[in-house]
Amino acid sequence: MSEADTTPDAVQAKLSELVSEVAVEMAMTLTRQDKQRLLETLVHDVLGLGPLEGLLADPEITEVMINGPKQIYVEQKGRIVRSPVTFESTFQLMQVIDRIVSTIGRRVDESSPMVDARLKDGSRVNVIIPPLALRGPTVTIRKFSKDPLTIENLMEFGSLTQDMVDFMRACVRSRLNLVVSGGTGSGKTTTLNILSGFIQEDERIVTIEDAAELQLRQDHVVTLETRPANVEGRGRVAIRDLVINSLRMRPDRIVVGECRGGEALDMLQAMNTGHDGSLTTVHANSPSDALSRLETMVLMAGAELPSRAIREQIGSAINVIVQQSRLRDGTRKIVNIAEVLGYDGERVRLQDIFVFKQTGVDGDGHVLGALTPTGVIPQCLEHLAASGEGLDISIFTPQRPAVVGGDG
Repeated sequence: MSEADTTPDAVQAKLSELVSEVAVEMAMTLTRQDKQRLLETLVHDVLGLGPLEGLLADPEITEVMINGPKQIYVEQKGRIVRSPVTFESTFQLMQVIDRIVSTIGRRVDESSPMVDARLKDGSRVNVIIPPLALRGPTVTIRKFSKDPLTIENLMEFGSLTQDMVDFMRACVRSRLNLVVSGGTGSGKTTTLNILSGFIQEDERIVTIEDAAELQLRQDHVVTLETRPANVEGRGRVAIRDLVINSLRMRPDRIVVGECRGGEALDMLQAMNTGHDGSLTTVHANSPSDALSRLETMVLMAGAELPSRAIREQIGSAINVIVQQSRLRDGTRKIVNIAEVLGYDGERVRLQDIFVFKQTGVDGDGHVLGALTPTGVIPQCLEHLAASGEGLDISIFTPQRPAVVGGDG
């Protein structure tokens, strides 16, 4: 078979011929629409990801969760609903899984039942199969947005206000260190992407991620991605290894997709030794929880440091924490922007600059509330002004609240 015979167009043409031949042999009457639908299904099975193709093509679906061949859930507009789409069998689902993981040189079987992979469009995939997954092969796909959300989109959704944007832009451009904190699926990566967009064009940016999701628009960007161990258990390159290596790459900014382990120590040390203006995310439910989690992650690095030394490092390294949250109605909002004031001898002090105040829930289940400044003037205001990013002090004065609700 020549290479020309294996192109998608050639395969589709051959499948079309076969459908026509089988229909004639079995004396089946197929309308043009029936034949087209059957052909699309076959093409998806042979060349694509089978039943998943339609779900992945739907722009309203942001996440696909497969709990075995007959149970597929999707997230639409922040809400999880069951999809009518199913696989014919576990065998068909495993074929799709093998197709996904083989494209990036990975494998999944009983000896290696868990794997993280990525689709061609950048969507992140996690697979876990029996014997670890008792109800059958389980796949979770976080879809990669072809058109990344902009500041304007987030403001339309009510995720943040213009005053919050102005403050965060000034913080990033004046090279303060920011941490985006939030739970799973709260929108941390989207916010990190937005913040990264504020970095000037003339700076060298090194991004470090488990699965490359950031979509920076600057030209001078070096993208690094971790690598899992091979079948023999060798060759693993963790985020910590990449953070250490990035320090030798003359970065102006280091952007770590997520700190979840010992790399937090290397990140803090980098922030404290001249690599200011760095950005990262952590899993935490509040700014104070984010500080506690950072302390725990530093201990995971194996460094036998006293708590006082760790807190001093955190207090001097982190300047601002942006808290992202997914509310009960599925909307995602920045619910808190807090300034880190340093270590006072007992704890790392924080002060809230902007907060989301929930006032209730309407009849449709939408969360009602307002994004508002607390009235506290940030201590970093002088630094912002000295960096040429001065702000009007009135944006920190509580005035008419920016009421938000609905889509997000």
